[in-house]
Amino acid sequence: MKQSTQILKNLEDESIEILRETAATFDKPVMMYSIGKDSSVLLHLAKKAFYPSPIPFALLHVDTTWKFKEMIAFRDRVVAEANANLIVHTNQAGVLAGINPFTSGISEYTRIMKTVALREALDEHGFDAAIGGSRRDEEKSRAKERVFSVRGAGHSWNPRAQRPELWRSYNTRLASQETMRVFPLSDWTEADIWLYILQEKIEVNPLYFAKPRPMVARGDQWIMVDDERFPLLDGETAQMRTMRFRTLGCYPLTAAVDSEALTIEEVVEEVLQVKLSERATRLIDGAGEDSMEKKKTEGYF
Repeated sequence: MKQSTQILKNLEDESIEILRETAATFDKPVMMYSIGKDSSVLLHLAKKAFYPSPIPFALLHVDTTWKFKEMIAFRDRVVAEANANLIVHTNQAGVLAGINPFTSGISEYTRIMKTVALREALDEHGFDAAIGGSRRDEEKSRAKERVFSVRGAGHSWNPRAQRPELWRSYNTRLASQETMRVFPLSDWTEADIWLYILQEKIEVNPLYFAKPRPMVARGDQWIMVDDERFPLLDGETAQMRTMRFRTLGCYPLTAAVDSEALTIEEVVEEVLQVKLSERATRLIDGAGEDSMEKKKTEGYF
């Protein structure tokens, strides 16, 4: 346990250094707040990094209008308690066009309501650096990211054009039309995140804990019926199953897992035993959908 505590301390120190470097280097950075466990850790680290001063950059949430209701309620309460400046951006053209996860196709929905919306928000507010909670262990294309990951014109990503980072020496310079994505949690794992949440007593969304929820089967995944917009198949009814979520996103595209974990300690025990990445429960990453690397080259986080 002592060794685990030291690992978490080293990860915390590294992340705080990255956050301070970002605040000191860029003209107008912003921190992405997706309301999940990684965002909760990132927000906690930002508070620590600049205490007793307020967090020196705004939080940005790209709202597709399809997030879990519990996510939005949690977001508003936590941001108010942190006295943080929250910017919420939705692609209104996509809303007017009726883009949704069911009839638009998952890839097109993700492109318009997430990727295009993010590019809009960054351009509208003139942010030159966006801090995110992505980790290298999540998915193979994210393993190609640098901590300071440069983006070209239109927020495009070229993994071959990334700069070397040797001995935590970061190159934060930007050329014309370039912006930066910053990943303070790059070296963390899902287990590290949960162990840190346990150690620091960080509040996380209740969707991460097991509870009887109205679920329907879609292929080999279980999806929660969170509101009346979810189209049930003929003769289909939602059934109550005790499940929790390993990752949070748009509710029609985020699968739950069977679980009895009611506390952070029990979640940690589950996570330490599982070998499948939490991204396996995200339908946007499924077979037949655009690869994560393709999404990222277009500006996705």
